[in-house]
Amino acid sequence: MDGVSEQQASNLPPDPEGAPPRPTAVKVLRDQRKVVALALLLAAASLWVFVPMGEWQVGVFVAIGMMLGLGNHVATELSLLKMISSGAQMSRSEIASSALVRLLFVSVPAVVLAVAFWSVGLTTLIGLALFRLITLVMTGIPLLKELKA
Repeated sequence: MDGVSEQQASNLPPDPEGAPPRPTAVKVLRDQRKVVALALLLAAASLWVFVPMGEWQVGVFVAIGMMLGLGNHVATELSLLKMISSGAQMSRSEIASSALVRLLFVSVPAVVLAVAFWSVGLTTLIGLALFRLITLVMTGIPLLKELKA
C-alpha cells in the first residue's frame, strides 16, 4: 500500500471514488528528500564549522535561517500540490496572498532575530539566502539537463 501501514491507512479520511489523494506534508517531505537532506546537512555543517572557531552563535543563526528557508520551501510545495490536486483555478490575487502569507511567516522571524541579536543575528538572513541558492541550483540543474536533451 505505497509504504503506508494498515493503521495509518485506516486513519486517513476516505477519498471519494476517483479523487486523487490529498497532499500531505509527509508526502512533500518525501518528494523533496534531497532538498531536505541537503538543508539539514548544511545546517549541521554550519554548526560544525563555526562552533570550533568560537562563533557558535553564527552557526546557530545560519542553521535557523536554513530551517526557515526549508519550512518555506515545504509550505510552498504543499500549497502548490493542494492547488493542483483540487483542480480549482486560483486567481492571481489568491496565489499572491498565499505567497505573501508564507513569506511573512519566514521573513518576520528572520528580521526579528536579525534585529534582536543585531550583528550575529544577521547571519539568519545569510542562512535564508544560502538555502534559496541551494533550491535554485537543485531545480535549475534538472531544467538545464532537460533543455539540453
